Amino acid sequence: MKFFMKKNVLIIAFALILNACGAGKVLVSAENSPILTSIDLVNIVDDKVQVGINPGAFTTSTVIFRISKTVPGTYSSDNYGQYIDDFEALDYKGNLLNSKKLDDNTWSISGAAQLDKVQYWVNDTYDTENDVEDAVFSPAGTNIAEGSNFMLNLHGFVGYFDGFKEAPYTIQIKKPANLIATTTLAGGVGVKNDPLLDVFTAKRYLEVIDNPIMYAKPNTETFEINGITVTLSLYSPNDVYKASDLKERMVAMMGAQKKFLGDVDSTKEYNILLYMSDVNIPDAHGYGALEHHTSTVVVLPEAMDVGRLEQAMVDVVSHEFFHIVTPLSVHSKEIQYFDFNDPKMSEHLWMYEGTTEYFANLFQIQQGLISEEDFYERMLGKITNSKFYDDSMSFTIMSKNILEQPYEPNYANVYEKGALINMCLDIILREKSNGEKGMLWLMKELSKKYGTDIPFEDEALFSEIVSMTYPEVDVFFKEHVIGTTPIDYNTFFAKVGLATKDVEEPTGYFFDGQVPYMDVDVQNDSVVFIRENIELNSFFNDLELKGGDIFRTINEQEINLETLRPIIGESFGWTPETVVSMTVERDGEMVSVTGPVGQPVKKVKKIVALEGVAEETVTLRNAWLKN
Repeated sequence: MKFFMKKNVLIIAFALILNACGAGKVLVSAENSPILTSIDLVNIVDDKVQVGINPGAFTTSTVIFRISKTVPGTYSSDNYGQYIDDFEALDYKGNLLNSKKLDDNTWSISGAAQLDKVQYWVNDTYDTENDVEDAVFSPAGTNIAEGSNFMLNLHGFVGYFDGFKEAPYTIQIKKPANLIATTTLAGGVGVKNDPLLDVFTAKRYLEVIDNPIMYAKPNTETFEINGITVTLSLYSPNDVYKASDLKERMVAMMGAQKKFLGDVDSTKEYNILLYMSDVNIPDAHGYGALEHHTSTVVVLPEAMDVGRLEQAMVDVVSHEFFHIVTPLSVHSKEIQYFDFNDPKMSEHLWMYEGTTEYFANLFQIQQGLISEEDFYERMLGKITNSKFYDDSMSFTIMSKNILEQPYEPNYANVYEKGALINMCLDIILREKSNGEKGMLWLMKELSKKYGTDIPFEDEALFSEIVSMTYPEVDVFFKEHVIGTTPIDYNTFFAKVGLATKDVEEPTGYFFDGQVPYMDVDVQNDSVVFIRENIELNSFFNDLELKGGDIFRTINEQEINLETLRPIIGESFGWTPETVVSMTVERDGEMVSVTGPVGQPVKKVKKIVALEGVAEETVTLRNAWLKN
């Protein structure tokens, strides 16, 4: 009953304010009154949605209105104002005021004392991603699919007036009858006198953009995880998937996350907004997720099979959920007072993204969702991937300048080397504390000191962490995070009785699993040749064959794509003693080889446990991976 009473009060207040518009508008300071925003999802024109924003009265002659250039969590300049058309500023009588567009995201409005409202049309980003060179990352983008789906990342729809980002907002959304909203934004879904009108409220602009809304046909599952109410809302354009298909895996995964986090409890509600894109039409193709304090937007292809979809959701959603620790609970002033149009970036991406990505992998081994070998393979993969970026670039300088060249192209390394930085710190903390403390302990301590409402000073965090931990942490920060010295990961693996080594694994003669060692040149008589961009197995190496060699004969059979197929079939019955003869063309010359096929193996790098290490080393490894 109390809920409906509050809702009716809100509706009455909203109606009174709307009726006050025009010549008799109540002149309430824009600083104190809610900024009333309307979004019409029913009357779509040319795949565009109309938005109106009605502030209180201004006392200045000019006011600046902005749409966000950059939003927290994206670390890119996306210029959402480029998707705005037909911007108008209207006075109390409905006449146009003079407005001038200063850049993609900014409008200057003259005669601000007479400003009643601004209105404009919004294009979406999903169906234009193929046409734009630097497309908006899909989970931070917008979708307008009339009658079926609206992905309202509100920074793409709702703007703010300079000096009034701290003003409250009331957002009125006119919606189709067949769609429901999923959001953690405060307010009512459907009001008493108009079930097709949703009204939401936010205390300030940051709260507006921190709570995305997805409108779709009902396809949700809600479950409880140790005091957190989780809602999974899924949009599948061709009805391939239901939210119920993923519920069991999400319950298990998020339950394991909550157990891993223990007493970290920064939210009572969490929403997962899953948009599945159609690969057969112009649609979102920037797959991944974007975090918010109490929700995450996920974009994945509808064409994925259920097994790959489940694992993708585990990996992606676990990363985003761990953001409730950092930067949502532990962050600097640059994050707390984020400037959406002239952002000052923090130097601590090693923590905001690196710690989160590390936890998203560590919790799976600690909670028994993956094996030790799986965890080692993931970390080795990150070591390999990190080498594609500038390994001698200071992580703090990169982070502080991530929107600029040459740092921006290295951003993805926060998920590779950033996670590895945290792995090394975790091992240092475990070693110095006899296994009792690790990165999770550190983040919990920082959360207790700061929390969602108290930011730290960006340049003070390292000294703060060192004062809480050990001198070795200070050395590591200065050399490998602030400094430019690449990390020797084997030094840290040795502390827990591990090492990176080359080991041999069996393969097929012509295939490594599903990956062929050959390719076909369709532009050159469809000749079959040995691939050059792959590490060859012992079968090719022992016969002294090389990448780029063109097969001409095998066992006196001329080779083309059709004649090679039965030979590949025969190879499954070969024994190591089977002798094969081949002729290949190499640099225009014919080369003949003959020899036993042997037992084909490939060399791969792996993180392996060392034999004969001290018992305390094994104990330390178990503390790292299992406690």
